[in-house]
Amino acid sequence: VQLQAFGGGLVQAGGSLRLSCVASEYSFGADAMGWFRQAPGKEREFVAAISWSGSSTDYSDSVKGRFTISRDNAKNTLYLQMNSLKPEDTAVYYCAVQAGIWNRARKPGDYHSWGQGTLVTVSS
Repeated sequence: VQLQAFGGGLVQAGGSLRLSCVASEYSFGADAMGWFRQAPGKEREFVAAISWSGSSTDYSDSVKGRFTISRDNAKNTLYLQMNSLKPEDTAVYYCAVQAGIWNRARKPGDYHSWGQGTLVTVSS
């Protein structure tokens, strides 16, 4: 499994970005997927997850109502639409595959095949 995340950049507070995560050498539609982020000096934290079909989603409290996770299995692509961005959203964002069946997993250890990450910087 190879995952590549892109779409990060510098944006002002209140702005929007859409991250994408493209999967290769992998049957993308078979597994739940997730987004995590890691700010400098902090542990990697859960952001959002989505079931293999896209019918179920889960969000951390810090992004609920502002971020939307989605997927296009035909394009082997996972998305994270981020609106109303705040400086505290600044981090490297990673996509990953959830191990096992959909179970609203939120720990990094419940995921595998991490992408290389894309940096999101939100200025105040």
